[in-house]
Amino acid sequence: MLSSKPKTKAAHLACGESAEELAHKYLIDAGLIPIARNFRCKQGELDLIMMDGQALVIIEVRFRKSDRYGSAAESVTPAKQSRIIAATQFYLSTIKTDRPIRFDVIAITGKNPINWIKNAF
Repeated sequence: MLSSKPKTKAAHLACGESAEELAHKYLIDAGLIPIARNFRCKQGELDLIMMDGQALVIIEVRFRKSDRYGSAAESVTPAKQSRIIAATQFYLSTIKTDRPIRFDVIAITGKNPINWIKNAF
């Protein structure tokens, strides 16, 4: 017999979702316009896609409970950047746009304020 008990998410996934929601609201309050969230393809995932003026902004949201093993911003490694760029290229092939593209990082470490890094890479 199958259990009807709902599955609970792992704590790190719940923290990640919470950080992403916080970042989403923060950016909307800053005037960005949401386009898409959690765009997935075989190349990877784009956390947030938003408009800032004429620019299409691809936003990577990173959360770390502490900076003991490096900050949230430092966790966006060159390999991660490559996956984000590849996923962005796929996304752009589906929408056909001539807007400028910008890559931002929202880094949240513990209870520290949000660190919004524009043109991160």
